[in-house]
Amino acid sequence: MTIKLDDLSGPEVAALINEHLQNMSALSPPESMHALNLDGLKRPDVTFWSAWEQDELAGCGALKELNREHGELKSMRTAANHLRKGVARRVLEHIMEEAKRRGYQRLSLETGSMEEFQPAIKLYASFGFQECGPFADYEEDPNSVFMTKEL
Repeated sequence: MTIKLDDLSGPEVAALINEHLQNMSALSPPESMHALNLDGLKRPDVTFWSAWEQDELAGCGALKELNREHGELKSMRTAANHLRKGVARRVLEHIMEEAKRRGYQRLSLETGSMEEFQPAIKLYASFGFQECGPFADYEEDPNSVFMTKEL
């Protein structure tokens, strides 16, 4: 698997982000959906990576800089035909390495609280992320789980 910095210009990436947004909106009420669209992922404070198995898109993830010491994990998604192959684990490892390289002291994330998000929550917990309160501009929300990890 190859993980590469991505400018979000490819049709495969656009389709995966669109699938991600549709899935998130089906699971979360609008006020609780915090997934970034393509324009949001192209902002200068966000770095986006895609994961490829030969020439097939396997997944993606992003890192948003909240400040010089704190990053936020965004837009983790595995393509449907690559589920349970370790894609999310590899992307998460890559993003955590980059956060450490940047000198971040903390990496945080927001995910859904519904049953469909339990595999993601378990993955994050296996990397040492712990539940916390809202961070950055987030507010307490029964549909959200906030997690953080000191690096």
